[in-house]
Amino acid sequence: AFMSCNRQVQRIETDSTTDLSGRWNDTDARITAQELITEVMAQPWLERHVGATGKKPVVICGLVENKSHEHIEAETFVKELEKAFIKSGRVRVVQGGNMRDQIRRERADQQNNASVETMKKWGLEVGADYMLQGVINSIVDAEGRKKVVYYQIDMELTNIQTNEIVWIGDKKIKKYIKN
Repeated sequence: AFMSCNRQVQRIETDSTTDLSGRWNDTDARITAQELITEVMAQPWLERHVGATGKKPVVICGLVENKSHEHIEAETFVKELEKAFIKSGRVRVVQGGNMRDQIRRERADQQNNASVETMKKWGLEVGADYMLQGVINSIVDAEGRKKVVYYQIDMELTNIQTNEIVWIGDKKIKKYIKN
């Protein structure tokens, strides 16, 4: 049998709320980022650091572990946090993880393939003062065609020198889904 598909695609605003499945989505990531940004930028760790050192703090984003029941790409809200730090002009951000490894490979390649005048030297990276890390958890309660999904995103900012946690923030989202 030959079936015709009449799929329609429509562009919508990226800040609109669209919940089709009840799973974690872009709206959840956006709301999480907005609330965590507001919270982390308003806490005293920032002023304390500037007061003690006279310099802007440098932050590196570490692992945000997903312990939830579904795939959640934490980078969607972590990048928003990094962007807010940079745009504020009050916090510096250094590259971490795979991106940092790519930069280091490029620097190594330059040692053999770039002119002495333009190659970048080893040992001049800016060291981070703080590491941002977190965990995503979820709880699912279901009965028949009804389900409640609870997400909790916990983020921590740790002083790398002292291992002191200087800020803890969280965002909780609860969804009721009826099929």
